[in-house]
Amino acid sequence: MSIIRLDGVSHSFGDRRVLDDLNLTLSEHRIGVVGANGSGKSTFARLINGLVTPDTGTVSVDGLDVARNAKAIRSRIGFIFTNPDNQIVMPTVQEDVAFTLRRHKLTAAESAARTAASLDRFGLTAHADHPAHRLSGGQKQLLALASVLVAEPEVIVADEPTTLLDARNARLIGEQFETMSQQVIIVTHQLALLDRFDRVLVFEDGRVVADDTPQVALSAYRELLA
Repeated sequence: MSIIRLDGVSHSFGDRRVLDDLNLTLSEHRIGVVGANGSGKSTFARLINGLVTPDTGTVSVDGLDVARNAKAIRSRIGFIFTNPDNQIVMPTVQEDVAFTLRRHKLTAAESAARTAASLDRFGLTAHADHPAHRLSGGQKQLLALASVLVAEPEVIVADEPTTLLDARNARLIGEQFETMSQQVIIVTHQLALLDRFDRVLVFEDGRVVADDTPQVALSAYRELLA
């Protein structure tokens, strides 16, 4: 697993401080992130692959400063947004997955093979030629996963990937994350998704107020909610 470090990281949007002096080392296979709306968890997720640059402090992945090595970091870290429509860019399902490989030095045959394998992995082969934006919500989120994972990133960061889904599709997406070989960091309000994770961080007012196994950290979070 990669080693992700945040050293003295703070960040503000205007006058509102959303992250306050974070110091973390993340090396576990599956890490969950929970907290109330506005607690800073989504900003934290975006720091990891350079979508947000900290005002102070540094974020690094295996020793690479994220702010200074954005291109290299984004080739290693795949990001899944809450709303998959935000990352579907091509007309058809197959084209959207293949689009991710455009910057890789692959032959046409290699690109086609990897695209087909990714579609098959996520049960989208029958939809290959379908308009991407006409898929169901669950299928769109599977497409987002397929389009990110076809590039074989080392780390997956997902920001509330099941929020817009019904219970069945949320469970399906959760099962996909549980079987990934990649290091996974998931921001979620669906606490049941994290039961078998290695570590859970609880955010409150821009700080990590609990950091432990799912059982311990989620118990602390439920106390905060109460």
